[in-house]
Amino acid sequence: MSMTTARLRRRVNRAGIFAILCLVGVVMLFPFVFMGITAFRSVDQYIAGSGFSFDSWTVLFNAIPVVQQLINSTIVTGGAVLIILAVSSTAGYALSKLGFRGSSYLFLGVLAGMTVPMQSIIIPEFVNVSQVGLVNQYLGAILVYAALGVPFATFLMTAYYRGVPNELVEASLMDGASFWQIFLRVMLPMGIPALVTVAVLQFIQVWDDLLIGLLFLQSPNVRTITVGLATLQSSRMVDVPALMAGSIVSALPAIVVYLIFQRNLVAGLTMGVNK
Repeated sequence: MSMTTARLRRRVNRAGIFAILCLVGVVMLFPFVFMGITAFRSVDQYIAGSGFSFDSWTVLFNAIPVVQQLINSTIVTGGAVLIILAVSSTAGYALSKLGFRGSSYLFLGVLAGMTVPMQSIIIPEFVNVSQVGLVNQYLGAILVYAALGVPFATFLMTAYYRGVPNELVEASLMDGASFWQIFLRVMLPMGIPALVTVAVLQFIQVWDDLLIGLLFLQSPNVRTITVGLATLQSSRMVDVPALMAGSIVSALPAIVVYLIFQRNLVAGLTMGVNK
């Protein structure tokens, strides 16, 4: 009787968890369903709540240079992610394995950098970037994004490299390898899961960002897709179907990247648990 009761409780618990997950799934997916349906309606059809057409896509591509803005987003995001990966991987290796004097204090400084709100430093950043003439330049936005992303990425890479046995470094040193060779031939290949995690997280963060793009990429020639959608909303009467179509275009690359690398992302985020 007790075994039957315990089995019944397990089934009830599983059913309750499944119901909660279904509810969370519906809440999370509803905005995407609404966005997809609305994107294939005209304004009149949206108001009426029925019918489908491609008018919203025509309005979107006539209002903003979608292809050019997607290229701009790719350049800015790709450049920022490459810089973040290069800096965080080398810094994480140095902080975790080289053991130089003051490394612990430097690591605390990295942690402190993660706690600084972006909104509190965005104006000084804008002043500094404008003084060197990098406003409305790809490089200016790339450097700002990289500066904001490096602290978290460095923390993640440091935590990962600390889990790599020190014996590997010592054995490589005994074989005559330099610290730079150890990084390139041993640590970097072993850090691929963490690098993929950093790349995916930073790609999504930079691609979806609006505030920095609005401040540092104000020229129409260098606007990213998120900035383009913001200007679309402010420059004309609010066209909800066109905005939803633009939102699909903007969100799709980040979704595709996440779906492709989701296993690597989960493995990278749980690497501290598995070690």
